Amino acid sequence: MPKKPFLAGRQEFAALYGVKPTQVTQWLGRGVLNYDHAAIVSGSPYWLLSFVRGFGQTTARPKELDQAVLKQVVVGQEPGVWARTVEEIPPLLGLQEMTQLFGVASQQSMAAMVRKGPFTAPADYQLSGSKLWLLDTLIEAAPEMQAKSRTLPWAINTQVQAALRQKRYTGPGSVIVPRGLAAAKAA
Repeated sequence: MPKKPFLAGRQEFAALYGVKPTQVTQWLGRGVLNYDHAAIVSGSPYWLLSFVRGFGQTTARPKELDQAVLKQVVVGQEPGVWARTVEEIPPLLGLQEMTQLFGVASQQSMAAMVRKGPFTAPADYQLSGSKLWLLDTLIEAAPEMQAKSRTLPWAINTQVQAALRQKRYTGPGSVIVPRGLAAAKAA
């Protein structure tokens, strides 16, 4: 099983610096922050906690990290490791990637199965209101889900699995889709 690195989504990032999540979005928009130290999962960024921990000292006006929040984030993800590079993050999946991996008709159907069953794999992360799974967690849980399911075969799409493992997955969830004003500017 790959080591699970400590991560922070937008909400955790904001809490660590005592700001609202919209401030993290503003940092991104102003170029103070980027996605170089983040994995994109289901269209959302999840930064290495090791990067987030030092971020406040890299800005024009240094920001103080809340050590109590840092401890909570770490304890919530134990056991974990302090990864230094994005390459150390094993393949992570949210609902969009899982929909492709298991060939489920829609993300809404996948979400319903996670809530009500037969989906049995416990999430490896709960970040910024989203559940995330390591690819290996889902691969290991697939036979049990196949045995419990009456309607869905829970067959793994080996092409999606290989793309995720080789970090060349380009399907739904692999990029951040602009919303709001950013979407209007891109159009």
